[in-house]
Amino acid sequence: MSEIKVNTWERFTFGERMARFIVFFGFALALSISLRTVEVIPEFLLDAPTQVADLLARMWPLDYAYYPQGIHHALMETLHVATLGTLLGVLMAVPVGIMGANNIVRVPALHWLAKLILVSSRSVNSLVWALLFVAVFGPGPLAGTIAIGFRSVGFVGKLLAEALEETNPGPVEALTAAGAPWLSVFVKSYWPQVAPAFWGIFLFRWDINVRESAVIGLVGAGGIGMVLDTALNLFYWDRVSVVLLSIFVVVIVAELLVTNIRKRII
Repeated sequence: MSEIKVNTWERFTFGERMARFIVFFGFALALSISLRTVEVIPEFLLDAPTQVADLLARMWPLDYAYYPQGIHHALMETLHVATLGTLLGVLMAVPVGIMGANNIVRVPALHWLAKLILVSSRSVNSLVWALLFVAVFGPGPLAGTIAIGFRSVGFVGKLLAEALEETNPGPVEALTAAGAPWLSVFVKSYWPQVAPAFWGIFLFRWDINVRESAVIGLVGAGGIGMVLDTALNLFYWDRVSVVLLSIFVVVIVAELLVTNIRKRII
């Protein structure tokens, strides 16, 4: 009699099991090395709940009387820094984004220059830009505005370049074949296709910049971050809580505003 061959079902092949083992082992090894590098102290971890409870007790009750005299002006300054910085970043990002689109700019040197600018802008954090421009222009909202603008170039320019590269080439080819100049081709064919995405990028970046403008003040770049830094240094925890609450409210309002506007545009 011939033997009946029984097929056994396996979820993963031997090669897949080995690959999964290598990936998990790599993650475990990286985690263990990272934990040793950051030098986690168990005593501090165990004491953290007590410290958090003590900090919250110091932050309550909130000093609401401090808002009109010390927070409101700085909060408005933060919004102005975010708005002007976003406008500055968009003005600089539009030509860079156009140069970064493969289907528009055919000159390799200009294309790589645009890529270099976009990568350089994104690789430097807003706090680092703020530190640099505080050293150049001195403490205040001017340094914060320029820092926000330079940080926004990489974000807006990259997304704009990708939106331009995804446009339908049909209208472009039709206008080019009709002998239309480059500016007319861009305005009549490229721009109508990328306009919704562009305004969505603009609003999204402004929403991000509202958050970042509240942080860069910690290094002297103006806005509510400077008020927060002063309150922290003087251990006025009741004022710290009011500042944090104000930032939270502004961020939530900005998020709702941007979401509603984007629904109407896109």
